[in-house]
Amino acid sequence: MEHLIKSGLGWRIGWKPNAPVFKGLVGTDDWAIELTQAELNDFCRLLAQLADTMKQLADELMAEEKIACEAESDLLWLEVEGYPHAYSLCLILNTGRGVEGKWDTVAVPGLLQASGMLKVF
Repeated sequence: MEHLIKSGLGWRIGWKPNAPVFKGLVGTDDWAIELTQAELNDFCRLLAQLADTMKQLADELMAEEKIACEAESDLLWLEVEGYPHAYSLCLILNTGRGVEGKWDTVAVPGLLQASGMLKVF
């Protein structure tokens, strides 16, 4: 496999197993950042954790109540913000490259689904 890039409305995610260092890619239509395999693994794992947390909180919140949840590894920090059924996602790399990124509410469901099917773990 040369490389795999999946994309949708406001998001893209990629995997290039033969790349020497930066095997992963995440971004939007306007920007992208290459990630190491460990960073991409953490991104996918933490995004899934945050999505599960938002799903669990849905029953505990009033319909108009917004919430923010964050998750962090040594490599990166993620935050979701909004309603349990519609939220944005922010990313900050902790690895010295000084990268921040954000996905709008419409992009997160597709990105979440694609990140779970990337098979990089």
